[in-house]
Amino acid sequence: MTKTSNEYLQSFIEFLQIEKQYSNYTIEYYQYDIEEFLKFTNEQSIEDLKDVEYSDARLYLTALHEKQLSRSTIARRVSSLRSFFRFLSREQVITENPFLLVQQQKGAKKLPSFFYEEEMEELFAVCEGEEPLQIRNKAILELLYATGIRVSECTGIELTHIDFDLSVLLVKGKGNKERYVPFGSFAHEAIERYIATARHFLMKSADSHSFLFVNHRGRPLTPRGIRHILTKLIEKASLTRKIHPHMLRHTFATHLLNNGADLRTVQELLGHDHLSSTQVYTHVTKEHLRKTYVIHHPRA
Repeated sequence: MTKTSNEYLQSFIEFLQIEKQYSNYTIEYYQYDIEEFLKFTNEQSIEDLKDVEYSDARLYLTALHEKQLSRSTIARRVSSLRSFFRFLSREQVITENPFLLVQQQKGAKKLPSFFYEEEMEELFAVCEGEEPLQIRNKAILELLYATGIRVSECTGIELTHIDFDLSVLLVKGKGNKERYVPFGSFAHEAIERYIATARHFLMKSADSHSFLFVNHRGRPLTPRGIRHILTKLIEKASLTRKIHPHMLRHTFATHLLNNGADLRTVQELLGHDHLSSTQVYTHVTKEHLRKTYVIHHPRA
């Protein structure tokens, strides 16, 4: 019996979870993008995914532009659908991928946002306090800034992943790839203090587990939980900008390069497979140098 479109979508989600081992956060985007396309196919009276053609894909791209979505959002939608139909082709549901030849026009690459060092100091200042949650929040902020790890990687840290003697952290990244990342004295002190004075207090009402960061009920923190904590810290520090999950990761990379770190080392610390993913930060640092020059040079 032929599956429905939603059943094919569910099979694809299971593929991403089990075979690709993508994070829940990434899978949510895939699911949303594909569900939006399925709404479009219903509007176009396309009842079977086998009937989707290249012309339909082009029409959908036009519809996205008419909604005035950003280039990055449209590119992500096309990429999600290309992967979905590639999966359907692999499963022999379809014979040709209608999104294979769809190209989204590339615009200027948006430079990643980051915090200046003065802004980081303001964030650390609002974390100060003796309450268990304040101690935890400072440990989270110190670790994210010290290591540049992803928020999803931060929530996966277990107590046994931390080597305090060497100040090194075992990180499990995308596709369950492992890497070791060093952390400095500030993060070392903040994490030790959190484990010694706050974590056991927060764990009182929860079953025992080995995850490092927990919520007020003692349960493992989720990526959404950490994003909420960071947003509250921004509000408390009265910084006039919005924070997104990767912002501290961008800050980590930018500050390293601004202070003379080489690109290959930053690539390894970030866990990037390709140097091109890291090179975007060189544009950030060049822009930072240019602005500094214009402000301070008498003949700029």
